[in-house]
Amino acid sequence: MPQLNPAPWFLIFLFTWIFFLAVMPGKIMSYLLNNAPTPKNTQKSKVTPWNWPWT
Repeated sequence: MPQLNPAPWFLIFLFTWIFFLAVMPGKIMSYLLNNAPTPKNTQKSKVTPWNWPWT
């Protein structure tokens, strides 16, 4: 059972986390979106208060 001998699995675990923490953020941040999100409306809409029937 691999749980009884941690020697090879600990290195795999360690290299995996080094990869996720060091290499992957740079690859993810360099990804460019094809369609950059743009705001549809910059004007704030007028909010009408709700009339509660019991007040």
